[in-house]
Formats: sequence, structure tokens, C-alpha cells
Amino acid sequence: MSSQAAGSRRADAPTAPRPTDGPAVGAGRLRALCSRPGVKVGALTVAAAFVYCLDSLNLFRRFLASTFDLVIFDQGIRGYAHLSAPVSIARGVSDGQGAHFLLLADHWSPVLALLAPLYWIHDSPTSLLVAQGVLFALAIPPLWAYTRRRLGPGAGYFVCVAYALSLPVMEAVIFDFHEVAFVPVLTAVMVERFDKCLPRGGRPPPDPPRSRGGCPPPRTPPAPRASQAPLGGILAAVALLLVKEDMGLLVAGFGGYLLLTRRRWTGLAFVAGGIFATWAATHLLIPAFGGSATFYWAYGQFGSTLGSALLNVLTHPLHALHVFVTPWVKGRTMIGLLAMFGFLPLASPMAVAALPLLAERMLASGYPLWWQAKFQYDAFLVMILCCAAVDGAARLQAHWPARWNRWMIYPGRRPAWLRRGGTPWPPATLWAAGICAAALVYLPSSPFGPLLKPGFYGTNARMRAAAAAVAHVPAGVEVEASNNIGPRLSGRDTVLLLDGTPRWAPWVVGDAIGLDFPFCTPRQQAGELAYLRAHGYAQVFAADGYVVLHRPADARTAQALAHPVPASRLHTDICY
Repeated sequence: MSSQAAGSRRADAPTAPRPTDGPAVGAGRLRALCSRPGVKVGALTVAAAFVYCLDSLNLFRRFLASTFDLVIFDQGIRGYAHLSAPVSIARGVSDGQGAHFLLLADHWSPVLALLAPLYWIHDSPTSLLVAQGVLFALAIPPLWAYTRRRLGPGAGYFVCVAYALSLPVMEAVIFDFHEVAFVPVLTAVMVERFDKCLPRGGRPPPDPPRSRGGCPPPRTPPAPRASQAPLGGILAAVALLLVKEDMGLLVAGFGGYLLLTRRRWTGLAFVAGGIFATWAATHLLIPAFGGSATFYWAYGQFGSTLGSALLNVLTHPLHALHVFVTPWVKGRTMIGLLAMFGFLPLASPMAVAALPLLAERMLASGYPLWWQAKFQYDAFLVMILCCAAVDGAARLQAHWPARWNRWMIYPGRRPAWLRRGGTPWPPATLWAAGICAAALVYLPSSPFGPLLKPGFYGTNARMRAAAAAVAHVPAGVEVEASNNIGPRLSGRDTVLLLDGTPRWAPWVVGDAIGLDFPFCTPRQQAGELAYLRAHGYAQVFAADGYVVLHRPADARTAQALAHPVPASRLHTDICY
């Protein structure tokens, strides 16, 4: 071999990276890593969890959390953490049920025991707020996997952002902690597993070939065929039954969807199992722990029992329909649930899965709060409606006429932002981008809007006075506290709600100028504090409306805990 040829081969041979190539190689690896779907979904999940935790923890710091319901859950789960019964003295005393009231006598939520180990790390109500934020965010990966399979990865990211910034999730995050935090992730897993294993035999469909003009033809969902039910989906459904007694209605509703998509035996099993689970939890399990099967019965306009109410609904359907949509607040709530997903849940048979839970809320007359879009109630439905919207978008895209793609094919006839590497987005991806854009536009005026304002992270004189009042209460004592003060005391004291019915606790912390649940006006709470001062309490602190009172415990204290009088303000709707 000549020296000239050898030199040529050495010149053509790849060279090892020089030290000066390091930054370029590192940047390339970083770009490759960030381009992986798993990394993007993980980053979105972490970002959502961070925002949820930031908001709820800052509300807690600013005395905007509440005894009802954060302290209730804190006391019960602390009981689990100490390997004892989940007792909530705050709920039991205010309801007149006694100081040893079990959470399981109120709602069938044994899944809360899974959070007990968090108290071994940090014994505080803030542990629940962090857990709730993480649980809501953990619904994003299964939702993305489901949407990617049905609509493609781009639509998956858009839909996940729309879910993360949806009003039901935000309302739940800003209102303390509730067992609903488990529902979106379990619902997403249930839907995703069934979508993967049943309709598609456990294998996602291949990407369709692109047409000559570059626009992909619509994805046509293959017809369902007989298959074994996916174990992951079944386990998620079973776990839902441990979240709350009425989650059997969601499982039964999902069984109705399975029946409509010709999965008869699995659908029948879900319908029967869900209905039986709700009946058993309400009539057997909750009473076994000291609760009442009729405590939340709010359907007296239909009948005094479940059987008579069902018979009335079946024989007078127009009356039931009238109750379902009136007053108008019910219609507003349901329209809002559909509007945030572009009303596409109506294009999917999966929407029937939401009907039992909606009927439970909208047919009730005893609890007007259930009708509203506030609080945590819509968060039970947000994921099933989100998945139904994705299914509806896939079904509509499957019937999208190819000739309608012409306006997106020619570069001169479509906006530049629709060109994705020379290829226009499919209609379903445009829908996903639209609901994502709507969520982002709504963000500044949403419940998360204060996160964008610097003042949300500061404190004012009232908050500093509240912190000083808390500091005047020693640790390890029994204290009656205003609704917004209780969460700051619950980690170290036995907290009761200052509810207008004296409990004669040794310590009382109240607010003479603020409005706190369950009082209707600040004057009512100030009157309660004046009454206590007139009956033996000494004032040990007062600043900017916050008052701390103290008196030694006596026979009245023990009597109030042993035989508590129900707080009448909790069971009226005169001001809330």
C-alpha cells in the first residue's frame, strides 16, 4: 500500500472528539434526551405537581386553609400513622357524634391509609397537601399514553396541559385535601389499560401512511373484539371502590360504556360490581363503623328509600329530568364540564360513565353545594370526561372527509403555524391545541391566577396577627379554633371547630372581624367570643381582630366531649 493511499484513509477515518468538541457533544446529548417523549411527559408531570403544591402550601401559609376539611383528614390519617383508628374529633364533636368519630363512619375511604407513612416523615397537614398535588399530577402519564395512542403524541401533550389546568383540578387543589386526589390517576389507568388491551389486543396500532399531500389519513379505531379483561384496568377499578362509597357508580358507568362498545361480559361485571359495591359500602360497611346509611340521603322529593326513589324516577322520568337541570346552577356546572373539552365528550359513548355520578349530585335536594362547580366535586368527573373527549375526537376524525383536508394541504391556503415540518396537523390535534390554548388564556383569571401575582407570596398585618395568636397557644392542648386557624394548630394540638356551640375547651382562638365557616357574618363570631369571655374565659392575646382566650378545663369540658351537642350552623344553608 502506498503512503499516499494510507494517508488518504487516515484522513477519511473518523477522529475522536477533541476537547473543544465537548460542549457541542454535550448539547447534542441534552437535546436528544429532551426530545424523548418520556422525558417530556415526566417534566410536565413534575411541573404540574410543583404548581399544585406551591399553590396549596402558600394558601396554608397565608391562613387560607380550613379546619373543615383539612383538619378532619389530618386527624384521621394521623390515627392511621400511629397504627390506631382514623378518628376525627373535630368532625365528631361538631356533628354531635362524639369525640371518637371514625372517618370510615362518614365516607368509605380506606385508601387514605396509604398516606399514613408520610406522617412518619413529616407530621403535619402539609403532608396531605403535597400528596394531593403529586396524585393529581400522576394522572398525566396514563392520560398521555391513552391520548397518544388515539390521536398522536402532539395531541397528548396538549390534552395533558388542558387537564392540568382544568377548573375542577384547580378548585380541588385550592380547597384543602380530599380523597378525590386518587380518582383522576386511577380513572386514567383504568381507561388506558382497557383501551390498550381490549380494543387493540394489547398492541397499539401502527402509524398510518401519509397521503400524497402530506396530511395523514384519519385514524380509524379498529372494531372491538373479544379479549381478556386487562388486569391493570381491573385493579384500578377495584382501587376506585376504596376511595369513596359512590365510586362504585363511576365503575358501573364505565361498565355501561363497555356494554355499548360490545364488551358484554366485562361490562356486565362492572355494572353489577359497581352497584353492589356502592350499596355494600353505604348500607353495610359505613354503619359497621358507627355511621348511618341515610346520613347523606338527599332525595326526599323522590322517596324515603332507595327503592322507592328509583321507582319514582322510572315512573315519572319528566319530573326527574326537571329536577336534574333546575335550578340553573346545575346547568351551568354541567355546561362548564363539557365546555372545557370542547363538548367532545358528547361524541363518545364513554360519556355515559359520568352519568351516574352526575345524577347523584344533580338529583339531590339536601346539599345545594353539590350542584356547584366549586370545591372538589367536579374533580371526580374531570378525567373520565377528558378521556371521553379524546375518544370523541378520535371518532370524529375517523369520519373526517378527506376533501376537507385540502385547505390544509396547500401552503398558500393554511396558516404557517399549522405547518408541522411541512405537514398540517390533523383535526383532532387542532382540537387538542384549542382546549390547551383556552386553558392557558383562562389561567390569569382562574383560581391559579394569584400565582402570577407577586403579592400572593407575601403576608399582611392580619396574617401576622394570626401567626402571633397561634404562637400563644401551647402545644399538646385542646383548642377551639376558627376555621382558618385550625390547620396551623392541628399538627401539635387537639383541634375543635369554633362552630357557635361552646365546647368549653381550655383554649379558644377566634376572629372578631373576619368571616369564617360556619358563621354567616363576622358579628356572629364576635358575639360567640364575647359570650365565652362572659362565661369564665380570660383574654390572653388580641391583635388585628384575632383573639386568644383561656380557662382551665373543668367538668363542662369533659361533658362537651362525652356528649357533644350538634352544631346547628353546620346543617343549615342560610349563608353558604
